[in-house]
Amino acid sequence: MRRLIIDTDPGVDDAFAIALAARHPDVDLLALTTVAGNIGIEHTTRNALNLLALCGREDVPVAVGAHRPFSRAVRGDDAHGNDGLGGHAHNFGTSSANLDPRDAVTLLVDLLTAAEEPVTIVPIGPLTNIALLLAAHPGIKPKIERLVVMGGGINGGNITPSAEFNFWVDPEAARRVLVEEDVPVTLVPLDITMRVAVGDDWLAELAAANDVGRELTAMTPGYRAFYKKDTGKDDLIVHDAIAVAEAIRPGILRTTPMMLDVDCTDGPGSGATIADVRNKVDPPNGRVVDVALDADIEGLRSYILDELSSRY
Repeated sequence: MRRLIIDTDPGVDDAFAIALAARHPDVDLLALTTVAGNIGIEHTTRNALNLLALCGREDVPVAVGAHRPFSRAVRGDDAHGNDGLGGHAHNFGTSSANLDPRDAVTLLVDLLTAAEEPVTIVPIGPLTNIALLLAAHPGIKPKIERLVVMGGGINGGNITPSAEFNFWVDPEAARRVLVEEDVPVTLVPLDITMRVAVGDDWLAELAAANDVGRELTAMTPGYRAFYKKDTGKDDLIVHDAIAVAEAIRPGILRTTPMMLDVDCTDGPGSGATIADVRNKVDPPNGRVVDVALDADIEGLRSYILDELSSRY
């Protein structure tokens, strides 16, 4: 049984990721913690509650996290619509569950402290909550098996030419987690997620499989249109689900150890992932992160579809 906590800013691709974990029989989903990112914290938190209800998992606690990045204004983009779920958030019901009274960091500390074995945390939004956790509670690190982080881009970005969205929103948090801390990290960057695009046939099969698949698919038209305008390809990019797949099935992605940095300036490189691609790994002088750069792409698409299409 995989014990997971997902830190999230739902988000269309976050919705796919949450459904993948929430409905999986081999996952003990301990909590969702929310962060401002794709949209403001009020929307991300409401979306997290309602997505869990859609998946029949109102038992999973949800706690509110950081409402803004460390040192800059809240940023966003238009990919996910004005409600974070492609304008579809009001169409699939409202959760009857209450928010956990604890803030995200407190809930993380309590869950990790109580855990008998280390827990995997899957941050799929800006890394603000995780940076705060590690800075304020360094003694909790042994209870974290690893972080499986969706973010960054070794060969460029999506929100700017150099920066991936999650790192661009809060580059200071990304740098703290990837460079300054010593918790094991698997980074799932754009370099792999952009390759796992899915199309009409994949989505049609998911929509026909079950109610969750139908609602997930209904969220995607605006998100696909945004990416089509940006990339010229009419596909769905399920970034965050790739990270959750790796958390559930370690090794489904192939990783390369790298030393990384994150540009925290306010210039055109703000939020860029700076990777030492010289195959030079020197732990005394830098932090080594496992960066997922390859996979059996067709096998990964099939795995995610099969799990989301199941009738667990």
